[in-house]
Amino acid sequence: MPELARESGLVWEIWRAGGRRAPVIAVPERSGAGMGEIVEGLERALLTRPVPTKDAAVRFLLKAEKGSTKNVAVLLGISQRTVQRWVTTRPGVRRRPSAVHAGLIDEAVRARWQPLVRARTESDGFVLHTRARFGFAAPAGSSDDPRVRLITQYLSGEVARELFAARDAGGGEQQQMVILARALGHAYFRDGGQRAHGLGIAFTDVEFADFSIG
Repeated sequence: MPELARESGLVWEIWRAGGRRAPVIAVPERSGAGMGEIVEGLERALLTRPVPTKDAAVRFLLKAEKGSTKNVAVLLGISQRTVQRWVTTRPGVRRRPSAVHAGLIDEAVRARWQPLVRARTESDGFVLHTRARFGFAAPAGSSDDPRVRLITQYLSGEVARELFAARDAGGGEQQQMVILARALGHAYFRDGGQRAHGLGIAFTDVEFADFSIG
């Protein structure tokens, strides 16, 4: 993860390459409205796919435990016979989970659901939908100058891993903005690294940020 340094109200991304500083991204310091949009959008993304409920939740746990009713029972702290009654197809024997058991099932499912969604995002990438001020920090006078844009852009699993790693390390909105600015600049303006080398990317005034997971 690159270091961040603050200078004259800007956050610069610092790459340690031969001891030189490369001003790849400039993100003005901000306060007030808009703070947390990226972080909150990332959290929403983990809940994009509906969490299994009722019979689907039991099937999900059973699949996660390789079909073992014993393992599901141990996981929930109940008897194996109780779990077997939930999944049996025998008439008159099948039972539905009680309200207490339903709560235990939901808690266990949610603990396993988000990591699966995250793993898929880190593997397959995501589509970012955002409205923000975005463009080259220089030169002035071109159509690529920073301006408010509505952006829909696919970003790779590598970017997702960076975002999650920053979140896990306690990084806030500024850290996430730096990561997205670099990724968007590479994909949106630089055509995957084919042009506009060495130009800084400005990414500010984020109005919203939604992450779509396939």
